[in-house]
Amino acid sequence: MVRKTILSLSLISILLGGCSIASVPTQSEASAPVSEADLEAAYDAYQEVLETYVDAEGLVDYVGLQQNREKLDQFNAAIAMVSDDMYNSWPEAEQIAFWVNAYNSLTLASIIDQDPIRDIKEIVGVWRIRQHPIQKQSKTLDDIEHQTLRVDFNEPRIHAALVCAAISCPLLRQEPFRGGNLDAQLEDQVQTFLAKADGFRIDQAAGKVYLSTIFQWFGEDWIPTYGIEEGFAGNEAERSVLNFISNYVSAEEKAYLEAGEYDVVYIDYDWSLNEQS
Repeated sequence: MVRKTILSLSLISILLGGCSIASVPTQSEASAPVSEADLEAAYDAYQEVLETYVDAEGLVDYVGLQQNREKLDQFNAAIAMVSDDMYNSWPEAEQIAFWVNAYNSLTLASIIDQDPIRDIKEIVGVWRIRQHPIQKQSKTLDDIEHQTLRVDFNEPRIHAALVCAAISCPLLRQEPFRGGNLDAQLEDQVQTFLAKADGFRIDQAAGKVYLSTIFQWFGEDWIPTYGIEEGFAGNEAERSVLNFISNYVSAEEKAYLEAGEYDVVYIDYDWSLNEQS
């Protein structure tokens, strides 16, 4: 029976692209939740990771991180042991920050678990199969994004903060997200993302507004807050997204977007790894 289990785990490891599955806490480990002090120390460790291995352009030194991963593993081990009582005691902003940090840190771990390091789309099961221990549960990256963040919170700006390790993703910050500063951090992320050539741009001469494919995938998330029946172009989700974006552009560009006399075009997504050269 033990041999069959080992063989099964080995087969799953092969199917997942040669990497091991993130370990799930044992029952004895699950009985010892992380303390506030240890979690804070883990956040400090994660801050050091981001300051050391992420540059000003949001690109990551994955080779260096792979060789010195202890502090990233410290953070991921700590978030695995956050208790329900601790999590439920946090304000909503801290809960959102927790899940965004978890998604980004576990994505980093998923990349450096590979040998050799490869583009994220080359890792079989990276979003839907690979399990990660978090808050004394086992979740995939898709679970974190689609079953927790997008379901439990009405905060579409998370899509400018979740970094899936690709060039066309938002830029990875050199600091963790924290509840007390979350609004300012998300605002900064949105502005930085919209400034990217593959995030958003207007070509009035051609009568086109170019949007990141992220806005196509998740456009419905903007409807509850930014839904609008008049003005702008496109379907309900596109009008909502454009209404949101109009808050971050010049008065002239805002008027152009509101007039709606253009075509919405989605920019091809570059899945190349967001690595430092």
